[in-house]
Amino acid sequence: MSHNQRPQLGAVLYSADQIQQRVRELAQEISRDYAGKPLHLLAVLRGAVPFMADLSRYLTLDVTFDFLSVTRQRETNHVRLLKDLDSLVEGRHILLVEDIINEGETLSYLLKTLSLRRPQDIKVVTMFDRPSKRRAPVPIDYVGFTLNDDFVVGYGLDYRQYYRNLPYLAHLELPQK
Repeated sequence: MSHNQRPQLGAVLYSADQIQQRVRELAQEISRDYAGKPLHLLAVLRGAVPFMADLSRYLTLDVTFDFLSVTRQRETNHVRLLKDLDSLVEGRHILLVEDIINEGETLSYLLKTLSLRRPQDIKVVTMFDRPSKRRAPVPIDYVGFTLNDDFVVGYGLDYRQYYRNLPYLAHLELPQK
């Protein structure tokens, strides 16, 4: 699909101001919960990068960053680590930063994998959650917004790698097949 054939954006679901307000609220809650403790933020590439960048600026804690990348084959549910962490997590307070949680399969894999590395604790923050699609029970400690099943893009969420950079969340008008 060429650039000119990309689907058109539909209605804005959450404005940039609404998203930033919610990120500030999440940061206040996380800062309160981790007061006086250093926090290690782990972003799942690529979608979580905008959220982690904004969240980290609002936190009133000492934070460090790291990144990991995974892929999941939908047919087999096999999850594979594409990029591992660059730093050790043993004994650290970990906040796993996600852009969206749908089925929960990938998050379940990440939590099991990270827990084997003996962090002090692991919590999860996601900007967007779709509990209606959940197939694996996963703990989510902080949620920005709960979504229905509509296809949306922006603020880290993409369509074929496009639209991640939008500061808002919008519906996407997918072509009829």
